[in-house]
Amino acid sequence: MPKVTFHKNGQVFVDEVKPETNLVVRAGIKQFPYPNLRYECGMGKCSKCACKVLAGAEHLPPPNWKEKKQLGERLDQGFRLACQIWLTHDIELEQPEMVVAACS
Repeated sequence: MPKVTFHKNGQVFVDEVKPETNLVVRAGIKQFPYPNLRYECGMGKCSKCACKVLAGAEHLPPPNWKEKKQLGERLDQGFRLACQIWLTHDIELEQPEMVVAACS
């Protein structure tokens, strides 16, 4: 079973999930990584579930069109949308705080 290591706010959360697991789906039904994973739509439209992949990226499929549209150059920095990936191998993720643009 894939081991998920999830970093957020200086804390580390670790658990195993079944193969072909989506972390946003699990959080939605109040399983790991709930309540620590930030997410909203679950459809790749909002990018609130964006996480930086620290280890295990080589086992993920290439980014789909939704990730390319939402993440842009953050893809080159190792970010992926948690709602768009189904885990089959161990992965280590970090979800940094969202940067909110100031209104002028």
